[in-house]
Amino acid sequence: MRLGRIRARGTGQAESVLFLEDGVYRMDGDSLSGPHPGQHLADIETADILPPILPGKIVCVGLNYLAHVTENDPSRQAPDEPVIFMKPPSALVGHQGRIRIAHPGHRTDYEAELAVVIGKEARKIEPADALSFVLGYTCANDVSDRTLQKKDGQWVRAKGFDTYCPLGPWIETELDLCSAVVSSSVNGQLRQSQAVSTMLFPAPFLVSFISKVMTLHPGDVILTGTPEGVGPLQLEDGAEVSVSGIGTLSHTVGCLVPPWAAPGAARYGGARYPPAADAVVPCGRRCGPPGVLV
Repeated sequence: MRLGRIRARGTGQAESVLFLEDGVYRMDGDSLSGPHPGQHLADIETADILPPILPGKIVCVGLNYLAHVTENDPSRQAPDEPVIFMKPPSALVGHQGRIRIAHPGHRTDYEAELAVVIGKEARKIEPADALSFVLGYTCANDVSDRTLQKKDGQWVRAKGFDTYCPLGPWIETELDLCSAVVSSSVNGQLRQSQAVSTMLFPAPFLVSFISKVMTLHPGDVILTGTPEGVGPLQLEDGAEVSVSGIGTLSHTVGCLVPPWAAPGAARYGGARYPPAADAVVPCGRRCGPPGVLV
């Protein structure tokens, strides 16, 4: 079953839905206790798809595929337990949304990941029981500012900007973790592809491990790590993250002039903030509404 959210036509309000082969239907009943389709709302191709869940927290796992551990740092050792960090819910953006690069001069990478969505409260559970606490799975892109990641040491700022967590397009409640493959492409060219089963720490272990650090609540999301093949995003790129058995999360890349780019700021070549409509700012893009690059 595929669960998610769309923006309702007319009202603009978020609506919980089921994605079926013949379209998008209002979700009747509760997602945790047996939802069923109600009124037909849209075709999948024309629906305004939102992030499928609004999590209380997004817990991320780093360095969870062996080849990725050393691809940016050959001296780095594989971890002996999961490396966890957080992204804020404000980083979410949905299917066919736009990643807004906060620092166009920094290297900003895509990272394709399988995301686990928690279905019921989990605290100090064991790996053998972990999947009974999972609602389902979705696709995620752990967008990462490598310049700030290296500068800060810890990763929250580098990975926490608005739109740096594309998520979706829906939650698949049934997934074979033994056969699923996570992949990414940029402008139609395959960049990453690896079996989920090759994770250093598999999904059930991660759910258990994190539940012994913090209580996981329904709707919380766990990003399980990215395989090798990460690389930079450029303005106007089209990026996709796919997980076999779930589907494909698509997004495009733009940028936003940050508020602290004050008039005369040397690092932005003296561009004023907000730039005038249709002005050209140092990242090379033209503005639409004042201050927003399209």
